[in-house]
Amino acid sequence: MAPAVNSSPKPGRLYLVPTPIGNLGDMTQRAVDVLKEADVVLAEDTRRARILFDRYEIRCKPLSYRDHNAARLAPEIADWVGRGQVVAIVSDAGTPGISDPGYRAVRAVIDAGLPLEVLPGPSALLPALVLSGLGIDRFAYEGFLPVKKGRRTRLEEVAKEQRTIILYESPHRLARTLTELIEYLGSERLAAVARELTKIHEEVRRGTLRELLEYYTSKPPRGEIVIVVEGSAAYNKRLKRCIR
Repeated sequence: MAPAVNSSPKPGRLYLVPTPIGNLGDMTQRAVDVLKEADVVLAEDTRRARILFDRYEIRCKPLSYRDHNAARLAPEIADWVGRGQVVAIVSDAGTPGISDPGYRAVRAVIDAGLPLEVLPGPSALLPALVLSGLGIDRFAYEGFLPVKKGRRTRLEEVAKEQRTIILYESPHRLARTLTELIEYLGSERLAAVARELTKIHEEVRRGTLRELLEYYTSKPPRGEIVIVVEGSAAYNKRLKRCIR
């Protein structure tokens, strides 16, 4: 018989705890155990966290940890850990630290020479990449493009990227981003838009950037969105085959 695994959190430690990106059934038992026994739990959205916590009978009351207070709270988090407390961070959905303020707490704890653990779990990044049907051997995660300052520079960099490109986007900016990707990368780049992953209305549409823009212009999307775009290396290789 295999020995029992002790999933109880160790004292004086920061835990980054992934939460489901849609389907609440994707929560792991270890994540539940850590959250139940944590001294302090911080959440990017306390209302969404409470829905999840009610499902799994996690009784703690989460504290708000968002972009506007992350810089102030990060040193306090390191102080709590240094005093032997178990601190857990959850994001809106997925893995904390990816396109959210979790990285500030991680940096503060590392700088203080204190222990931390990242639990494996849900993330929209890899499912969207695999579902896209594009090359997965090498890819570049770009997160959200800047809304204003630096956007043009980032798009110019993305246009030169040889690897498959992964972007996060909000539904109301999807058409704008697809339009600009066409401007910088060309209308015939293959791409996929993954929407509402793991949820009831999950949708993955594949095609050229032009085809995707046409579709989502006529049918404005809702929900969380991941855009996966063919890198320049695969695109140029495909063009050469077509010319032959």
